[in-house]
Amino acid sequence: MPLETLKDCPVCHASSFSNYLNVEDYTVSHKEFTIQQCNSCYFLFTNPRPSQEEIGRYYQSDEYISHHDESKNMMSKVYTSVRDYTIGGKVKMINSLSGKKGTLLDIGCGTGNFIQACKENGWNITATEPDNGARDIAEKRVGEYIFETINDKNLEGKSFDIITLWHVLEHVHLLNETVDWLAKHLNPDGKIIIAVPNPQSHDAEKYGRFWAAYDVPRHLYHFTKTTMKNLMGYHGLSVVRVLPMWFDSFYVGMLSTKYKNKGINLFDSIKTGIVSNLKGRSVKPEGMNTSSLIYIIKKK
Repeated sequence: MPLETLKDCPVCHASSFSNYLNVEDYTVSHKEFTIQQCNSCYFLFTNPRPSQEEIGRYYQSDEYISHHDESKNMMSKVYTSVRDYTIGGKVKMINSLSGKKGTLLDIGCGTGNFIQACKENGWNITATEPDNGARDIAEKRVGEYIFETINDKNLEGKSFDIITLWHVLEHVHLLNETVDWLAKHLNPDGKIIIAVPNPQSHDAEKYGRFWAAYDVPRHLYHFTKTTMKNLMGYHGLSVVRVLPMWFDSFYVGMLSTKYKNKGINLFDSIKTGIVSNLKGRSVKPEGMNTSSLIYIIKKK
C-alpha cells in the first residue's frame, strides 16, 4: 500500500533528515519502517508512513490490546492489571493539579477505564476515541456519549480544566493542528497531561530496533524531552513538570524480548526494567528519563 513521505520536520519545519533506525512492525504487517531524525532539532519521526486514511488497518490485530478489555494472553493480562492499578494514581495526579473537580477531556480514551474513575471521583468528563469498538465499550461503561475526534462541531466552543492524552500524541497525524487545538481549548489555569514513550531511556538503548515502544508505524513520532518542549513552545505552551511512568519499562521489556527472541524473557524484562528505572529516576524533573514520561503542560 502507498506511504506518504514528510518533506518538512513536524516540529521545526526544517527539510534535512538522517536515517536513525529501521524497525519492523511486529504487531500487524511485519514490514520494516524507517525512523528519521531531523538534522536541525533532532526530532524523531516515522518516515515514510501510512496516510491517515490507511493507518487504520495497522491497528487491526488482537495484539493491539488498548482497544479491547479481554485478557486473552499473558501480555494482555499484564497490560490490563497495570492499567487498572495505575488509574488511581492518575486520578490523584489530576486532583493535585487542579483546585477543583472541574471539566476533563480525555483524548483517545480507549475502553473508558480512566474516564470512569474520573467520573466516579466527581469530574465532569468528556472524551474522544476513534476506534468504533473501543468507543462503544467506553460509552456503555460511563453512560456518556464519546466523540470520535476532537474536530466534532459540538466541541468547538468548549474549554477544559484538564486535558489528558495517555499514549495518544505519538499516534496523531495532524500533530501541530492537534497541539494548536489543545492550546485553544485549555482554560487559562488548566493543565494538559501528555504521556509518551521515551526513546532516550535505558531500555530503548538496550533493545534498539526491538524496543517495543517504537511500535511503527502506529507511533508516528518518538518524543524526547527536548523535542516535546520545543513543540509545545511553538504553540504558546510550556512544560512545567516531567514525571515517570515506572511500570512501562517492565511491560515494554516483555514485548521487546518477545520481538527479539520470539518468546518473552521474563528475567531479562524485569532486570532491564529495574535498571532502566534506576538510571531514569532523578531528583530534578528535567533529568527524569524512564521508559515513558508524563509531561505536565500549561499556557505560557
